[in-house]
Amino acid sequence: MNGGDEVVAASADPPLPLEWRFSQVFGERSAGEEVQEAGVSSAVDIISAIEFDNSGNHLATGDRGGRVVLFERTDTNNSSGTRRELEEDDYPLRHPEFRYKTEFQSHDPEFDYLKSLEIEEKINKIRWCQTANGALFLLSTNDKTIKFWKVQDKKIKKICDMNSDPSRTIGNGTVASSSNSNITSSCLVNGGVSEVNNSSCTDFSLPPGGISSLRLPVVVTSHESSPMARCRRVYAHAHDYHINSISNNSDGETFISADDLRINLWNLEISNQSFNIVDVKPAKMEDLSEVITSAEFHPTHCNMLAYSSSKGSIRLIDLRQSALCDSHSKLFEEPEQAGPKSFFTEIIASVSDIKFAKEGRYLLSRDYMTLKLWDINMDAGPVATFQVHEYLKPKLCDLYENDSIFDKFECCISGNGLRAATGSYSNLFRVFGVAPGSTETATLEASRNPMRRHVPIPSRPSRTLSSITRVVSRGSESPGVDGNTNALDYTTKLLHLAWHPNENSIACAAANSLYMYYA
Repeated sequence: MNGGDEVVAASADPPLPLEWRFSQVFGERSAGEEVQEAGVSSAVDIISAIEFDNSGNHLATGDRGGRVVLFERTDTNNSSGTRRELEEDDYPLRHPEFRYKTEFQSHDPEFDYLKSLEIEEKINKIRWCQTANGALFLLSTNDKTIKFWKVQDKKIKKICDMNSDPSRTIGNGTVASSSNSNITSSCLVNGGVSEVNNSSCTDFSLPPGGISSLRLPVVVTSHESSPMARCRRVYAHAHDYHINSISNNSDGETFISADDLRINLWNLEISNQSFNIVDVKPAKMEDLSEVITSAEFHPTHCNMLAYSSSKGSIRLIDLRQSALCDSHSKLFEEPEQAGPKSFFTEIIASVSDIKFAKEGRYLLSRDYMTLKLWDINMDAGPVATFQVHEYLKPKLCDLYENDSIFDKFECCISGNGLRAATGSYSNLFRVFGVAPGSTETATLEASRNPMRRHVPIPSRPSRTLSSITRVVSRGSESPGVDGNTNALDYTTKLLHLAWHPNENSIACAAANSLYMYYA
């Protein structure tokens, strides 16, 4: 099924639920094989970022070892760039197919001697830029430094032969087909070749008639090509805190980078200068009450962007208002709940990721417990709320003790805006229908049999904010994905995933493995 161009509100009837199937896996480890941390074994580094390009024909992953791996689509027609027309019974080829393209080391571990701080090589985010002249461009960042990469196919040059043809000439003589066992140990002396010590060889003039034993390699350019990655620019020394987000602007010329307290605006062509457009750092650090957790440009309006905070709020800002956008144009936050608050209330309210829908009207956000859909034209509250793992609420103390409560789960939304997905523990991820009236929900495990743990969960309305705001809570009735919360493995977590921009296809990372599914 291919996604169309509909928006969430344009669908009169909710779409039919999708049946998800396993497509491919890259880097799946065998049973019992341990996953090494970064720096121990580069072959099994844990994936830390995933991103499709705008066409969906390329996929990039970054890992904790600072490496970026690129995959390319293979089930496309080279002339048109569209999927092949397949017969109904051609099941093995009906799903999107990707293959390994190339990889390169994007970042290396560094040490800040002024602050006595180690800077990890882990890739935090990857963003694709506009392609040009058949080359691929992308941005990758670790905690401190952003790099702009160009990946282009280069024709391979090979040494195909030695010039053993007697007709080839050097100087005024011919080169015979005979070979010398070690030309480097030969010296040109008095018009002939003499075996002498290399250190005493000073005469390198060609003798009359040439050298009968001299052979030179012939280099030719083959028809084969190999992708080569080259770092075009490095954007550094602009963030005092860890970079958590980068996002490209729709103008194709600028991008933003965000850390805990600031958002900077860059021009792709200028690496030594950036403009600070958001600064939430208070005059006294003891007055700090919230930090920036994620930032994203609007997909079509180059003057608008949104950023989320650790207090659960999302701010929409307009770059046309002022040079420093500390004041927001719109604020989106959940209405304050009545009743007592616990120690964990603010922790689980922190927004870990935000994503605009393709047309830009809707905004998806993920906090620890829920997935929320916002209409940027209505700031009274989210238009829909989806419970991801409500059954973990009684275990918040345990999750705090093992630091799992601070895990930052990402979210993604389909190109047609009808569905959204996010991850959970035990390498599970959940897909929700976000169209009005949809009750679609699916729970899948990152494995070769994704429907093994699938449990259809009924939906029920939560509460109504107003006559124009629809709030739906889905998945909250499940006591546990597999009926036993103790069976959940909190050490295996699916944090990173991405939705194909034009089709119902999802790529997600479970440790060092990249799993792909389609519907």
